Amino acid sequence: YVGRHFFLKGFPNLWQGFPNMDSLVAVGTTSAFVYSVWNTIEILQGNSQASLNLYYETVGVIITLILLGKFLETKSKTRASEAVEKLARLQPTQATLLHNGEKSLRLVEEIQIGDILLVHPGEKIPLDGEVIQGATTVDEAMITGESLPVVKKVGDLVIGGSMNQTGSFQFRVTQIGKNTALAQIIQLVETAQGSQAPIARLADIISGYFVPVVIGIAVISGVVWFFSGMSLEFSLSIFIAVLVISCPCALGLATPLAIMVATGKGADLGILFKGGEPLERAKEIDTIVLDKTGTITMGTPKVTTILPAEGWQEKTVLQYASSAEAGSEHVLRKAIIAMAQEQGLTQLKIDHFQAQIGLGIEVQIEGKQVLVGNQELLSHHKIRFAITDQISQCAQKGNTLIFLAVAGEYAGMIAMADVIREDSARAIEQLKQKGYSLTMLTGDHLESAKEIAKQVGIDRVIAGVKPEQKLAEIQKLQNQGRSVAMVGDGINDAPALLQADIGISMSSGTNIAGESADILLMTPNLQGVLSSLELSQATVRNIKQNLFWAFGYNIAGIPIAAGVLYAFGGPILDPMLAGIAMALSSVSVVMNALRLRKFSV
Repeated sequence: YVGRHFFLKGFPNLWQGFPNMDSLVAVGTTSAFVYSVWNTIEILQGNSQASLNLYYETVGVIITLILLGKFLETKSKTRASEAVEKLARLQPTQATLLHNGEKSLRLVEEIQIGDILLVHPGEKIPLDGEVIQGATTVDEAMITGESLPVVKKVGDLVIGGSMNQTGSFQFRVTQIGKNTALAQIIQLVETAQGSQAPIARLADIISGYFVPVVIGIAVISGVVWFFSGMSLEFSLSIFIAVLVISCPCALGLATPLAIMVATGKGADLGILFKGGEPLERAKEIDTIVLDKTGTITMGTPKVTTILPAEGWQEKTVLQYASSAEAGSEHVLRKAIIAMAQEQGLTQLKIDHFQAQIGLGIEVQIEGKQVLVGNQELLSHHKIRFAITDQISQCAQKGNTLIFLAVAGEYAGMIAMADVIREDSARAIEQLKQKGYSLTMLTGDHLESAKEIAKQVGIDRVIAGVKPEQKLAEIQKLQNQGRSVAMVGDGINDAPALLQADIGISMSSGTNIAGESADILLMTPNLQGVLSSLELSQATVRNIKQNLFWAFGYNIAGIPIAAGVLYAFGGPILDPMLAGIAMALSSVSVVMNALRLRKFSV
C-alpha cells in the first residue's frame, strides 16, 4: 500500500511504452510477490522445499529503501516558493496620506499615483516615489545589497519596502502595484523559479531500455524452455529468476543513497544542498559570479584608517567621534563605537545633540562644539582643512570618510570600509586554479568594487547593477553556453540566485536569499563554494559507479538466470540465488556510496 505509487504509475508507463524506475520497481516486486504466493500455495499442499522460494521480505525491503531514499532526497525542495512570500512581506500594508494638510492612515492598495505620503523615522517606505520635502537617510540594502545608508533629499527617488532611518520626509508616489521595484523583484523571482527545468535521471534513461529488454528476455526464456519440453513450474522458475535478479533494488539505491551520504557529508562541512538535483547539477558549473558585500566582504563597515590633524592624536579623534556618535542612529556609528571600545576609550558626556540630515551631527562636549560628518558639514560651518594625499587615497579606495571638528578647528578624519573576509583571496585563488571563470557582480560603486576585486584577484567586475540587471547578466552568460553559479547573500540577489544554474547563498544573508538558493553555506566562507562544487563532482562519479555495479550484477546474472549454463550441462540459477545476487549488488552500492564520507577538498 505505501508503495502504491510505483504500481499506479509504473505499470501504466510500461503499457504506454515509456518504462521508468517506477516500472522497474513494479515489475520486480510484483514478480517476486506473485512467485512467493505461488510457493505459499505449494507449501500448503505439502511441498516443504517451496519454503526456500519465498521473497515477501524482499518486496518489503525494496519498496521501503527506495521510498526512504526518495523521501530524504526531496524533503528539502518544498521551501523554494517561500521566497516570494517573504519578499511580499517586505511591503508595508499602510501608508500615511497627506491631503489638504491633513494626515490619514490608508491601506497601500488605496494609494494612487500622485498622492503625497509622509514617512517617519523607523518606518518602511510604502511605495516608490520622489522626495518633495525633507531629507533623510534610507537603508536600501533590499535593492542594492549594500550595507551603507543612502542620503535622500528633495528630488531623489525612494523605493517601496526600504527602511527610512533618520528624518521625516514627504514624497510623491510615482509607481504603484505591479510597477513598483519590489513587485518587479517578486516577479523576477517567480519567473526565474519557474524557468528551471529538472534534470533527467540517468537511471530513468537507462531503465527506459533496460525494463523492456529484461521483460522480453524473461518471457522468451520461459517460453523457450516450456516448448523445449520442460515443465510449467521449471519454465516459470526461469521467468521469475530473470525478473528477480533484474529487480532494481541496487538501481533504486544508486542515486538516492549516494545523495544521502553526500548531503550528510556536506552538512558536516557546513554546506546544505536543497535535495539531490542541485547536488548533481553543480558539477556542470564552469562560471562563478560573486556578489561583493556580505559575500567577498564582511557586509558591515569597519574603521580602516584614522588620520588626525596636526596637534591631534588618533585616540583623541576616535574618543570625540565615538562620544558624539553615541546618540546617533547612523549605521556608521557602530563601527566607530566598536573601535573605541576595542581601544578601551571612555565616552565623554554630551550636553547637546542635533542631527543635520545628509551632513552629520553637531554636539556639545565639555562646552565645545563638536561636528562629526561629511566634508559638506565642515564646509557649512566654514571650517577649512586641506585634502591630503592620504585622504585622497582613502577616498579612491572606496572608503566612506567621516570628518571631525572640535571648537571650530579641524581635528581629523576617520575612514570606514566594508572589510574583505580573511579567506576570500585564498578561496578565489583556489577556484581560479580549478579553472573556474570568476566575475564580481555588485550594486556598489565601480571604484570600490574594483579595489576589492584587485585585492582578492578577480579580473572581471560589473558594478552599479540592480536586481534586474544582475539577472540579465546571468542570462547573458548562460546564452554564451556557460553553466553559471551565483553566490550572494542579499534580497537583491534572489532573482539572480534563482536564474543561475546553481544559486549559492552565504549564511550571513537574508532568509529570502537562502530560500532562493540551491546551496546554503552555513559558515560565511567562500571555501564552501569550492567544497560544494567538488563534492558535487565526487557524488556524480559515485552515482555512475553505483549504476555500473547495479547493472553489472544484473547483466552478468541474467544469462545464467535464463538457463544458458543449464543448456550446456551446467547449473540452473535458483530464484533464491538470484535474490542473493541482487542483495550483493545492493551491498556493493552501499559500500561504494559510503566512500563519500571520506570526501575532502
